[in-house]
Amino acid sequence: MSDIPAAERASRIEYAIRDVVVPAVALEAEGHEIIKLNIGDPIAYPGLPTPRHMIEAFQNSLENGETGYSPSYGLEDLRNAIARDEIRKGWNCTSDDVYVCHGVTEALQIIFAATLEEGTKVLAPGPHYPPYMAYPQMFGAETVEYRLDSECGWQVDFDDVESKMDESVRLLVLINPNNPTGNVATKEEIDRLISIANQWPNCMIIADEIYDGLTLFGDSTSVASRSNSVPVFVLNGVSKVYYAPGWRIGYMALHDPANRLGEVRDGIERLLRARLCASTPAQIGYLAGLELSRDWMEEYKQKIIERREVCLNRISQIDGLEVQAPGGAFYMFVEITDPIWAENDKQFVLDLLYEEHVLVVHGSGFSDEFGRGHFRLVYLAEPEILNDAFDRIERFLQRPR
Repeated sequence: MSDIPAAERASRIEYAIRDVVVPAVALEAEGHEIIKLNIGDPIAYPGLPTPRHMIEAFQNSLENGETGYSPSYGLEDLRNAIARDEIRKGWNCTSDDVYVCHGVTEALQIIFAATLEEGTKVLAPGPHYPPYMAYPQMFGAETVEYRLDSECGWQVDFDDVESKMDESVRLLVLINPNNPTGNVATKEEIDRLISIANQWPNCMIIADEIYDGLTLFGDSTSVASRSNSVPVFVLNGVSKVYYAPGWRIGYMALHDPANRLGEVRDGIERLLRARLCASTPAQIGYLAGLELSRDWMEEYKQKIIERREVCLNRISQIDGLEVQAPGGAFYMFVEITDPIWAENDKQFVLDLLYEEHVLVVHGSGFSDEFGRGHFRLVYLAEPEILNDAFDRIERFLQRPR
């Protein structure tokens, strides 16, 4: 008998960050040790644990029996704490504007389900985090990529944005700091993006700010704090800045300065009620992170900066690689200038894995048009591991020569 067919939408889904893990797991099963620099999970790297006070709050919630369903929009104490944190970033957020989700990925699915339909578009940066390409198609929409300029620190190409805007664009996306490039948008860039969106009455902005506390040199700018007209969906959570990705707690906060999101908000709330709630104990752990001291963050940031410098130094010495220095998050989007591999970044990643047992992610997995010829590197590993990885990468590049 033939296979039962899967839905076409599922067959089209790709997620490069985890897809490359499949051959790595097979190699591990054969007894090989892999240096994994592919996934943005800070817990996978020594020296960056989830803060103890957050873990204790999570554990105490279990011991206190706080394991039932929470309200569909999130615990009220957590929503209040998130709202206070967003106010600190410069806009008038209330707890009613905050919705707690199973991470930012679920928040995206909810937003897309509430705003997209057949014939609509999402305009997202290229390169970008893969779900921005994968999810909209589930709702009959399409993702159009606007260009980030690889020659100018991955800044937004505003001419490209303007050329691709039309009345079918419902969501204009800014990932800031950017995944996978590490670029940090300035106030001026954010203001210009808002001014473009303002020309299209049905366009809203998604501000993916999950790495906003990991701006390494200076502060990041909240998109919502700059908009007095265009609606903004602020996305953030516990996974990156608070080093607890497996807790799967994120949030969306709706900034609606002109009061135009009544129907959208109703749709979001219906969808959230239908899926019940996010993890109650994990919400309590996140609440501790927001309410208690954040002094520990500076020590963590200094470790990340140190490891960033190791990578920049090593890349500068390797013939066949170049990189624009990132200002935020913990990724580098490395250009492959070696002519043997420059046009085939995915094969570069696979051959590097098989021959040298170093796992990174091909740039075309973040954008076939704007990411090709690059690979993404997570630079959270300890310096000796990073140096070992670059020794292997350099050896791999030199072998055909």
